[in-house]
This record gives sequence, C-alpha cells and structure tokens, in this order.
Amino acid sequence: MEFNYNISEEAYLQFNDYYAKNSETVKKSLMIQRITVPIMYLVMAVFLSFVLDMPVLFLMIPFFILGVLWTVFYPAYFYRLIRRNARKMVREGKGEGILGDHTMIFTEEGLREISSTGEKMQSWSGIEKIGEDPSNFYLFNSGMSAYIVSKNKMDDVDGVRRLLHSKITKKV
Repeated sequence: MEFNYNISEEAYLQFNDYYAKNSETVKKSLMIQRITVPIMYLVMAVFLSFVLDMPVLFLMIPFFILGVLWTVFYPAYFYRLIRRNARKMVREGKGEGILGDHTMIFTEEGLREISSTGEKMQSWSGIEKIGEDPSNFYLFNSGMSAYIVSKNKMDDVDGVRRLLHSKITKKV
C-alpha cells in the first residue's frame, strides 16, 4: 500500500497537540502545575496576612479567586504554549525533513518513508504504538517521535486503520 501526501505545518502542530493531550508525562506535569500554583496563592495569602497585619480571610478571598481562575484557564494556556513553541521550532528551520511531500509505503515487513531528506525503513516491531486524530495517523517509533501519516488523500481510511492495528501489537 502506497500513499503520497504533504505534511504541512498544521499537521505537525496537530501531532504536537495529540502528543501533549495523550502523554502521561505531559498530563502529570499539567496537573501538578494546576494544583501547586493555587496552593502557593493560599500560602502567600497567609504569609501576607502576618506581614501586613491584615485579617487572613480578607486576603484569602482574592487569592482563592485567583487560584480558581488559574485552575480553570491554565490548561488552555498550557496547550497554546506548546503549540506556539512547536510553531517557532518549525519556522526556525528545525522541521527539516518533517514537513513537505512524503511517500509512505506499507509492506509486510514494515514501512518505508520517502521524503526530501531521504528514505527511512522501519520494521513493524519498531513501531511502539499508534495514535489517531481526525486528520492523521501517528506511528510512534519512540516515546516522543512518530511518523505522521495524513489521512486527507486516503481512499480507504478504515482499511488502513485495520492494517495498522493488525501489524502493530501495542495500540493507544
């Protein structure tokens, strides 16, 4: 099975979004940041009440509100920051070989990717897991690296999905 497709900057950003929203490490980091900052706000309120000789409740209310706002709005900011940093990396030229025209060939032994920087062979056993969003398949060959396979020119997306799931034993 052979596919010709183009990986755009947007497809690369979609991969980064997918990775950030599905990585246990990233989710754990987000949770820690969502919890620790509001706790620091409350500790700061208690500390300032002693330093400024003000009632604790008087300072606790605005800091509590700040903590709630942080907890609610921080995840959107966090994911936007990841997307912005990925966009910066691509525009600085660090996406060479990732973006552009690609040919992906699925064989019985594995996959072969041809791009402007060369050709890569990967056995099916080297693909750790697969991921998918509405636009792309992600074939992870390491914890943080994946082949991005665009669905936009595929005639039989379900057939490709079945093939990938039959060849790759660990599924996300």
